[in-house]
Amino acid sequence: MADPHGSPQPRISFGRRGALAGALSLMALAGCTTVVPRGAPPPDRAPPPGRPQPTQPGQLPSDAQRHRVALLVPLSGGNAGVGQSIANAATMALLDTGGTKVRITTYDTALGAGAAAARALADGNRLILGPLLAEDVRAVAPAARAAGVPVIAFSNDASVAGNGTYLMGFSPAQSIERVVAYARSRGMTRFAGLVPGGIYGRTASAVLIRAVEQAGGSVAAMQTYERQPQAIAAAVARLGREPYDAVLIADGARVAIQAAPLVRRGGGAKAKLLGTELWETDPAMATSAALNGAWFASVSDTMYRQLSTKYRARYGKGPYRLASLGYDAVLLTVRIASEWRVGTPFPARELTESGGFAGVDGAFRFRRDGIAERALEVNEVGGGKVSTVSPAPRGF
Repeated sequence: MADPHGSPQPRISFGRRGALAGALSLMALAGCTTVVPRGAPPPDRAPPPGRPQPTQPGQLPSDAQRHRVALLVPLSGGNAGVGQSIANAATMALLDTGGTKVRITTYDTALGAGAAAARALADGNRLILGPLLAEDVRAVAPAARAAGVPVIAFSNDASVAGNGTYLMGFSPAQSIERVVAYARSRGMTRFAGLVPGGIYGRTASAVLIRAVEQAGGSVAAMQTYERQPQAIAAAVARLGREPYDAVLIADGARVAIQAAPLVRRGGGAKAKLLGTELWETDPAMATSAALNGAWFASVSDTMYRQLSTKYRARYGKGPYRLASLGYDAVLLTVRIASEWRVGTPFPARELTESGGFAGVDGAFRFRRDGIAERALEVNEVGGGKVSTVSPAPRGF
């Protein structure tokens, strides 16, 4: 699911960015399942489903002074590493910001996302952060919606957004739009697409066509392939029948490394190679001579590298890249909590009307459809490293 790393108009308040930098410098941290600020009572873990709910001292305490917020992530099973990274980062964010008005309890979605949500709602949580996977969001959203509890999920599947569900995941559509707009600004007019079969490929194709049209260019060719060497070579050969200035390889860096020499030999000798956010998490990308000069758009890693260093110092290993979503979700919760009266519903309107947020992954805001719009940078591969050629905007 993920690899561990050891790798337009509303304003953004950059006072919050300064607060974030200060928070990252303070990380004297502790990891636990229920997150409470310094000086609060010891945390209590939500008991697993199937066990009788405690009614004596030891049950999840009621908080008259703090907002109860649920974090739904996998803590067991195949995605446990990703979920634990998100949970640890959420702990770090709450402790770093001193969020004395927020108490966060983590529920394991690997034991059943619907059941985890039901327990979280029964425990009185007024906001749900997570879950991670789109299918889990589908299991959680109906009950949360019926209870009037917003869901800020970590998925990037646009089909599960809306009606009280907000997505923090990194959008492939926005990555493609950003790199295409940059390429067009650098004089490229004829674009081609090399996309895999399946849902991701169909989405990438539609986004590429729309982004090129909006930028004032034209799509010269589009080819789909299955992830097999012969299929990729055949798709590149078909692609070369029309001239193009730039070609989007809408796949991970390893496929792009395989496809790049074929593109150079098959009609795209001088074409600019473009990538997506999928390249960001593959360390093989930076050292590949085949991708020298290629551009791709992603969130900035500047603040994430600081978070990763502090995380490693605390937990003894690097986080998964998606850990930043847990950190930023808590940052925005703490910020809204400063004006959210305890005992009242979470003011979801603040998610779309606040002007946006600044976090580890840069500036972002939620659109009306519930999808996080992010300020992305464009990077260039070359010389064994990745360099920023167009910084992420500081606002919208």
